[in-house]
Amino acid sequence: MASPTTGDDSVDGDRPSEGDGLGDDPSPVAVALDEADDGLVQAIESALAGRSEVVAVGVPLALLPPVLAARDRTTDGTWRLACRPGVAEALGQAFVLGTAVAEAVAEGAIELRTGTDLVRPRPEIGPGRILFASSDRVDAVAGPEGSRTLVGEETAERVAPAVRAVRRRFAAATPASVDMPARSRLVAAARETLDDRFADDVAAALDALPYGAVGRTGEVTDRTLLVALAARHDHLLWDLRRWIGDESTESGAGSEGVGIAAGQDLTDDRRALVRRGLIEAIKVPAGDGRPQLRLRAVDDALLRATPGEVLSVLRGRFALPLDGDGTIQRPQNEERRPVWERARRDKN
Repeated sequence: MASPTTGDDSVDGDRPSEGDGLGDDPSPVAVALDEADDGLVQAIESALAGRSEVVAVGVPLALLPPVLAARDRTTDGTWRLACRPGVAEALGQAFVLGTAVAEAVAEGAIELRTGTDLVRPRPEIGPGRILFASSDRVDAVAGPEGSRTLVGEETAERVAPAVRAVRRRFAAATPASVDMPARSRLVAAARETLDDRFADDVAAALDALPYGAVGRTGEVTDRTLLVALAARHDHLLWDLRRWIGDESTESGAGSEGVGIAAGQDLTDDRRALVRRGLIEAIKVPAGDGRPQLRLRAVDDALLRATPGEVLSVLRGRFALPLDGDGTIQRPQNEERRPVWERARRDKN
């Protein structure tokens, strides 16, 4: 599982800022990751990489990326993480980070729990502290907000009781799940339900985007991104709905998708993309059933963009003001194109 926050081997390599994913209306995940102290993030990844059977407690959302990056640099063993309350729920709203954590859980790389109502095992190791323990070392996050550091302890007589306390805290935590599909399942289902080109675009976008790049807030969400990616390959909206969530067929049978969202939740995103001239939704026959909508990208920038650039194209277009009829405002002196050069926009 590749991490968007670090290179393959170096902690100090070129690291895309999580703040790069902040739009005009950033998600709580993007805000949390943007507030993480870079020095602490790098220290945690460096300290944990290569260690076996790590147990961590009190882990906040902002420190999950360096933990994942360190686990990627470790060959085997399951790391046990007890996160703070609300982290698992936030991951279910975070397309890039949520699918990465779900993949690590599916692979057995990490076991995820939520540390609620933990009993204080020792006065000096309270439930609120962030601790990372392995058999021969314990690390703790110390210091005030904005100036926190990682303090390590390797003295045997101090490590042993601290490790026991951390393990008790993890055992007292509640098993948690992430309401996002694992990346491998997401891409495999896209390949089966839609096609290889779309699946490759989804995989490339996940690899390229920072962890906090897109969520469920603002005008451009993960659903908007997926509709735009599907339109680049002329897919039917029905097929995208079958892949993205549970969509009932006309006969009443259900087709299980990856569970990102209910299929009908794509309607507003599709209409918003059409209004801004990025895609068309073309009615096509569907046998004896009602007509289907085929998604088709009509904007040159959207078509030329790499999968990792599509989100930026969408945000740039959505930032433009709209007229009263919901279409993009154009300068009054702009020459109108001949009708045969204009993209047709159905009212759907």
